[in-house]
Amino acid sequence: MIELRKSGERGYADHGWLKSFHSFSFAGYQDPQHMGFGSLRVINEDRVAPGTGFGTHAHRDMEIVSYVLEGALAHQDSMGNGSSIVPGDVQRMSAGTGVTHSEFNHEQDRETHFLQIWIIPARQGIAPGYEQKHFEAADKRGRLCLVASQDGIDGSVVIHQDARIFATLLNGPERVVHPMAGGRRAYAHVATGAVTVNGLELVAGDALKLVDVAGVEMSQGRDAEVLLFDLA
Repeated sequence: MIELRKSGERGYADHGWLKSFHSFSFAGYQDPQHMGFGSLRVINEDRVAPGTGFGTHAHRDMEIVSYVLEGALAHQDSMGNGSSIVPGDVQRMSAGTGVTHSEFNHEQDRETHFLQIWIIPARQGIAPGYEQKHFEAADKRGRLCLVASQDGIDGSVVIHQDARIFATLLNGPERVVHPMAGGRRAYAHVATGAVTVNGLELVAGDALKLVDVAGVEMSQGRDAEVLLFDLA
C-alpha cells in the first residue's frame, strides 16, 4: 500500500506569531482519518515569527524530536538544559514522567522554520531525558543519514521506540534506496524542495505512507530535504 497525502490536505493553524501545518490530528485540528501512523503521532511544520515563541508548557510520555530547517530555536527545560537548535541539529526530548520546556525564536529579523515530531514511546513512565546532536549536510548529501534510532547507532540520537529516522538531501542525479524489512512500514515527509519517491512526484509538505513494500526509492530531487521514518 502506498498512500500520498498532499501538503494542502494537512491541518493548518495561524496564531499570528505561529503558523503551523499539522500532518496528523493536533490541538484544534481533529481528523479521525489522520491520527498518526504506527508510533509516529505528530509532524508539525512550524514557522515562528521573530522575537516570539512557545512559553513554558508541559509534556509527558512522548518522544519529541525537533528538526530545524531555517533560523534558530532556543530551548530551556525543567531538566536544566538550555541550548540553541540550528539547521543540522536534531534534538530529542523524552518527556517520560513529566517535563516542562519553552522554545523561542530570539532572532529579530527572520522566522524559525522547523519540524516538531512526536513519537509514542514503547513504554510509559520512563525518566525524562534530553539529547542534541549535529549532522553535517555532507553526511546527508545523496545518502540516508540515520539521525534517530532506538539503539543510538551511527551517532544518532536515542528514541525510546522501535523506530528509525533518516534525513537526506537530494538534487539532480542523486538517488537513495532504503530496503524495508517484513512487517515494517515507512513514512516519507518532504521538508523542502521536490523529489520522486517510489515513482510519485512529491513537493514540500507532501508525504507518503508505505506499507508492505520491498523498499523506498528517492530520486530526481530538486533541492530536496526529506525525512524517512522506518517504523514497526
